[in-house]
Amino acid sequence: MKVLVTGGAGFIGSHIADTLLQAGADVAVIDNLSTGRLENLPAGVTLYREDIRAAACEEIFAKEKPEYVIHQAAQANVGKSLADPAEDASVNVAGTINLLENCRRSGIRKIVYASSAAVYGDPERLPLTEDAACRPLSPYGVSKLTAEYYLAVYAANYGLRYTALRYANIYGPRQAREGEGGVITIFIDDLLAGRNLTVYGDGEQTRDFVYVGDVAAANFLALTRGDNGIFNIGSGGSIALNRLADELSKASGITPKIERQAPRPGDIRHSCLANGKAAAELGWQPRTGLAAGLRLTVASFRAG
Repeated sequence: MKVLVTGGAGFIGSHIADTLLQAGADVAVIDNLSTGRLENLPAGVTLYREDIRAAACEEIFAKEKPEYVIHQAAQANVGKSLADPAEDASVNVAGTINLLENCRRSGIRKIVYASSAAVYGDPERLPLTEDAACRPLSPYGVSKLTAEYYLAVYAANYGLRYTALRYANIYGPRQAREGEGGVITIFIDDLLAGRNLTVYGDGEQTRDFVYVGDVAAANFLALTRGDNGIFNIGSGGSIALNRLADELSKASGITPKIERQAPRPGDIRHSCLANGKAAAELGWQPRTGLAAGLRLTVASFRAG
């Protein structure tokens, strides 16, 4: 099995590369290293330091001849999408179209796409199922939803198979402070450095956190399952940020000091993703509970 992973030097992408290698796959990575890190890449992976929008992607596809593509590369910061919607759309929409064109021309078997819970916006009911209304609150959410529509169009018109995975907030080793699900990383970084934890609003907003190793497993399963489907990838539960700070205190042995600031525009109040469809059709369930995942993540940060 030959798999091309975009964003494979990033937080999630590098864990996916690990999982693929452990399964015996041949792995190549496209990553411009704007947020990815060379040290994240496991041995045995071929890296192409390139932007997913670049014409050079055609040469990479021709050289590597991948059977599958796992598309993780993205502008994944909600705040940056609000500050520069055009750049967000350029990376997340135009970049995805460039990849889809290369997939179509090279005849790959399937593309697995990293979407986001941000496509839903502020939900009317929880937990969110995949048929819930999509009303994104940020340009980032709009760009992720737009790419989903392009996947469906390419499937209908060109026969390109896909699976889209709508991620909850992902956390774990190698995560940087920036990005979509970075609150746990930010909290741990500040906690270990003796800084106050910044909570925006009252701290009662809730999030669905899922461990990165479980997300990598979902991507691997989606290579051969869930054709032309959209699946939530989350824990099936949620936790308030105030409680999250308490859980991190237990995991680290450090009592945090909380600093409160005004709520941020574009932030969703509550989020929780139902994962029953992924269980039924992908055979996927999260295996790492929050307490265990926090301990693993804190330990990785302490180890440097």
